Amino acid sequence: MQELMDPIAILGAGQVGSALGRQWAGKGRRIIFGARDPQSAKVLALTDSIGPRSTAVTVREAVASAEMVLIATPWSKTREALDAAGDLDGKILMDATNPLAPDLSGLTVGHTSSAAEQIAHWAPGSSVVKAFNCIGAKSMSEPRFGSMSASMFICGDAEEAKSRVARLTEEIGFEVIDAGPLSNARLLEPLAMLWIDLALKRGLGPDIGFKILRR
Repeated sequence: MQELMDPIAILGAGQVGSALGRQWAGKGRRIIFGARDPQSAKVLALTDSIGPRSTAVTVREAVASAEMVLIATPWSKTREALDAAGDLDGKILMDATNPLAPDLSGLTVGHTSSAAEQIAHWAPGSSVVKAFNCIGAKSMSEPRFGSMSASMFICGDAEEAKSRVARLTEEIGFEVIDAGPLSNARLLEPLAMLWIDLALKRGLGPDIGFKILRR
């Protein structure tokens, strides 16, 4: 019960941050959006639409109020958000970013590193867990596909942090797949590019997700 009462800070009020914040608020969790301008019309409309479990404050205030922090910023704004966050020591950072080129033609970080590893370098006292990066925001609001739940791959180096992120992920309806250490974000971020290509260029549309099948 105590964990349910712990707030979640969300940096980024776009489609991903909004969808996940709405999902967790619906499960009874308190959501604190960290924004450059918490009083902007966009941010106020979002918190009003989610309801009383959702508030918006500055990035620094949001991070100071929560141990679990979702990073759902555009990659070009991620370093700025982390710099504004203040003390990140001991925080669990759920990294939903993808280092996309502006024209979606590829990744600006990859092969020998990843966005997640870069975030860990920028916030060395935190525990970074890659999650929520390889499916569209629409399906984050409804991860069930018929009788099955979409698989959500997570990776990180701190087992307790991964366990806590896994519980949050399962709570909103995903099947969690532990994809190993944080360096495996080098595999998960290109998987997001495959999703984008299939959804936007191959005509499959946004209602698709990945699924691990077992015998």
